Amino acid sequence: MKWRRLWWRMPKAVTIVACLVAYSSVVGTAFGQQSKPNILFILADNIGYGDVGAYGGGELRGSATPRIDQLAAEGLRLTQFLVEPSCTPSRAALMTGRYSIRSGLSLVAVAGTPFSLPANEITMAEMLRDAGYATAIFGKWHLGGQTYSQPQNQGFDEFYGIPPGDTWDAFGMIRQGHQTKSVDIPLDKGPHIVEAKRGEPLKLVKPYTEEVRRGIDWELVDHGVDFMKRQTAAGKPFFLYLPISRTHFPNLPSERFEGASRIGQFGDSLMEGDAIVGAMLDVLKELGIEDDSIVVFASDNGPDGPGASRFGTDMPDMGTTGPYRGALGDVSEGAIRTAAVIRWPQRIRPRSSYAMFSIMDFFPTFAEVAGGEVPDDRPIDGIDQSDLLLGEDDKGRREQLLTFVGSDLVAVRWKQFRAYFSDVSPGRSGPGGATLMGGIGSGAAPMNGYPKVFNIESDPQEEHNIGEMYNWVLGPLLNAVGEYKATLVRSPNPPAANMTKF
Repeated sequence: MKWRRLWWRMPKAVTIVACLVAYSSVVGTAFGQQSKPNILFILADNIGYGDVGAYGGGELRGSATPRIDQLAAEGLRLTQFLVEPSCTPSRAALMTGRYSIRSGLSLVAVAGTPFSLPANEITMAEMLRDAGYATAIFGKWHLGGQTYSQPQNQGFDEFYGIPPGDTWDAFGMIRQGHQTKSVDIPLDKGPHIVEAKRGEPLKLVKPYTEEVRRGIDWELVDHGVDFMKRQTAAGKPFFLYLPISRTHFPNLPSERFEGASRIGQFGDSLMEGDAIVGAMLDVLKELGIEDDSIVVFASDNGPDGPGASRFGTDMPDMGTTGPYRGALGDVSEGAIRTAAVIRWPQRIRPRSSYAMFSIMDFFPTFAEVAGGEVPDDRPIDGIDQSDLLLGEDDKGRREQLLTFVGSDLVAVRWKQFRAYFSDVSPGRSGPGGATLMGGIGSGAAPMNGYPKVFNIESDPQEEHNIGEMYNWVLGPLLNAVGEYKATLVRSPNPPAANMTKF
């Protein structure tokens, strides 16, 4: 009552000013002082849908993930997050907002092959840098080693990590060459940790050895922390892309995490990845920028299957796809449905969502919230899902997704239905394990004109073809294919990656 009496005695002009100051204070408290949110994107490697505690794994699998679980409790937990079947395709889709086949990267990039991100692609880093962001990548690029494809020439101000065309097991080539007596690679000629500033050539830092592989993620954390501190001090919004090694085979944990889990080195590696996420979150809080920062934790594809080397361990170095069939490199649901959590305090309401969300959707969504420009001179397959993030539309805006392997369109999702246009061999994590090698290195037989159709919700293992009974779903499924084919008239794809047809 005392405050009310004082209020009514104030002159009108003073009252208006007081209102504006009070409103400004509330807005500043609720949404932070920075107009553009920082973006921290932590991309895990080969973590399956069923590995993390928030998705039914964690402690139940003998490898607790408390920091990722807490992040999921504080943010939007996507339960239908869809990617591409393997590392390079998913990363190309993330960076460009387009199907990987549009950049010729629909197979895993392998050192010594010509597959590389085209110079004319516009990456998420370029889009955000043009919007005023400082940009950095620390970790694995895996979009080709050509100079024009390297991250410092594709929108990033800073890069530190493994060679741009390699993946985490690259260090093994020296040991394997010696073991098979096929090639003798001196340490100084083998894979190296590299770094570069924007527009500069790569600089060799040190040989990438087994010992370095064990501790590489903490080097990435150190670089990421330093980058965030510098940009915060400068008052500049940042995009930090942190593609870490956990849980890519061989899962060699650092000394601190060796034996941390109950399921061998995969579990140790998963727990180390969880600690890495926690370390980055702690720094955001210490810097006072937690409320001004979007944090994404996601995996690039499903886990590896029994085909991966156990590298001395007595337990399989592999994760789990939860209820779904498949593994890394397959085209079934377990390969392309993974974990993803998005947190933006006081902007994104904590909840779970079954809305279909593609890894390509981050590009236009970030463009919307950060004031960036989405290219209009090429097909963009990603969809702006900012309404979903901010709770204005819980259904999301995506209903379909295509899946490619090399030059082939092999599958399509429409709502809960999944159709296959090639008869792909069973998944690597399916019955028979390594004896039924699907995915990378597998084959696919042509079909007789009718696709196989499965209801992923009622049949997550994809055991019952309902194509004849539910033939009406072929219309929407094939319509998704038709929409994609129509875009090729104006914007044809470059030659697709292929290592068996010349």
